[in-house]
Amino acid sequence: MNYDTNNFQKDVIEQSNVMPVLVDFWAEWCAPCRILGPVLEKLAEKYKDQWKLVKLNTDKFPEIANEYGIRGIPNVKLFHKGKVINEFTGALPEHMIEDWLRKSIPSKFSDMIEKAKKLLADGKIVDAKVILENIHNGDINNGEVKILLAKILVYENPKEALRLVESAQLSNHTAELAEAITTMGQLFEKLNNTNELAENSVKPLYIEAIKDLKEKKFESALEKFIEVIRENKVYDDEGARKACIAIFKYLGEDHETTLKYRREFSRALYV
Repeated sequence: MNYDTNNFQKDVIEQSNVMPVLVDFWAEWCAPCRILGPVLEKLAEKYKDQWKLVKLNTDKFPEIANEYGIRGIPNVKLFHKGKVINEFTGALPEHMIEDWLRKSIPSKFSDMIEKAKKLLADGKIVDAKVILENIHNGDINNGEVKILLAKILVYENPKEALRLVESAQLSNHTAELAEAITTMGQLFEKLNNTNELAENSVKPLYIEAIKDLKEKKFESALEKFIEVIRENKVYDDEGARKACIAIFKYLGEDHETTLKYRREFSRALYV
């Protein structure tokens, strides 16, 4: 099968709006390119329902190679909706390429995932959950969907949320949220075993803070956790500090509550 292109706009940019396109920038004189090419072609056939392979000879189309900043070949770029979303350089082994593809290829449910994210941001939790559960049923290994579902379930079912996080393959943009959900889930579990928390003057306040967090009273929870930090920074293995960071990551760095309490949190840490 011939994967070479003579129409980059049509075969890559336009096609990437329908299906992700993997572009192999190569040249006849490049020895590593001759090693990588057949591997990519084999994978393209194996995953033909998930992405399309296009090979671009940089000697024939130097202007396109220059436009995309090709400095060394082979260079492989993944296009989605007209833009490069990931890339690698060099002749990687087949198993490494497959691993890279698993992490890089957008889900066929990507538009639905974006819709669910918007619903979450708008506070429409029930609607978002329905969409995410439907996607999860069709793409059970999607790590981002698992984390988004866990973000909802951490309040309803902390154990299930923790299970989803543990089973999710994390990416750079889901790792922090996953860590926040784990911290929150573990805190909520402690409400069932408060007697296991060490006796200390801050214990009642710490438990109240966790209860506020469970009820999504984020500002009240932060105020109490920060007060615990001021009085006993190391209580419950610095649980209050970890809780504050988890709330900030859960809400997002640009959330008004995060912005409001970040400075106070930092001051309490370094008093």
